[in-house]
Amino acid sequence: MTASADRADTRPSPRKRAGNGAARRNDADEIGLDALVGHAGYAVRRFQIWVFQDFIKTLGDVDIRPTQYSVLTVIGANPGLSQMAVAKRLGIERARLVHLLDSLESRKLVKRVRSKADRRSHALHLTAQGETALEKFKRLAAEHERHVEDKIGKANREQLLQILACFT
Repeated sequence: MTASADRADTRPSPRKRAGNGAARRNDADEIGLDALVGHAGYAVRRFQIWVFQDFIKTLGDVDIRPTQYSVLTVIGANPGLSQMAVAKRLGIERARLVHLLDSLESRKLVKRVRSKADRRSHALHLTAQGETALEKFKRLAAEHERHVEDKIGKANREQLLQILACFT
C-alpha cells in the first residue's frame, strides 16, 4: 500500500492511540470504574448530577436553579428568617447566599426587611410575585420528583428519602 492510499483510508478506528501509544477507549461506558463501583459517595454524586440536570431541564422555562428553589421554599415556609438562619439551615456559605439573594431580589421574588430585633440583620420575605412564582416552581418540582420516581421506582425513592433524612 502506498502512502497516498494509506492516507485515503478514512475508516474510523475503533480505538485511537493515546499520546503514549496505548489504545484509548472511545466509549465512556466501556471504561472500568474499579473500586468506585463500591463507593457510596461516587454513586451519590453521579445520582446528584442526574437529579440536578433533570431539575434544571424541568424548571428551565422559569430559570430557577436547585439552590434558588431551596432558598425560596425555606423563606416561603418561614417568613422573617435572617440570612444567617437560611444559610445555616441549607448549608450555604453566607457570601454565596448574599449573591443568590441579590439575584432573587432583582427578580422581585424576595425582599429583605431590616430586622426589628437586630438592625444589623435582615428578615427575608417572599414578595407577592415571589409567592405566586413559588407555587409554580413547586408544581414543576413535583413533576421533577415524578421523573426521579420513574428513574428509580417509587419504593426506591421512598427508601432513598428515608436513608438520606439524617442529612437534612
